Amino acid sequence: MLATLDRDRPAAQATTGAALRADDWLLLIGRVLLAGLFLGGAAQKAFEPGQVVGLLTGWHLPGLLVWPALAYNAAAGLALAFGVAVRPVALSLALYCMVTSVFHFLPEDPWQMTIFVKNWAIAGGCLALAVAGAGRISVRLS
Repeated sequence: MLATLDRDRPAAQATTGAALRADDWLLLIGRVLLAGLFLGGAAQKAFEPGQVVGLLTGWHLPGLLVWPALAYNAAAGLALAFGVAVRPVALSLALYCMVTSVFHFLPEDPWQMTIFVKNWAIAGGCLALAVAGAGRISVRLS
């Protein structure tokens, strides 16, 4: 099994001038939708950090972790939106979602359990994106 970086286009994607297909557009839409979630999370942390700080301190973690989380959410969201380094970014986001789901595992609170399950679903979407890569509609860094 040979792993490649996003900038190493598979043969099927290397064709220049080939007409874009529906799956090219669907992959872009999927990337942008996932990116919107993480960019929204970054904005929420920026404008209302107290909620995340409270969640972190409730788990005996330093509230200052909100700032690296904000930076990571913003950078990863932008990378997905533009299609830059999608495979490694999507893998890291899947892991991020799995780890942060622990904060929402509160069986007595149905709302938090919904967020817990959604985090795992988002992780699944990120894993699928890690397999698919950026697609043909993306910024290429060569």
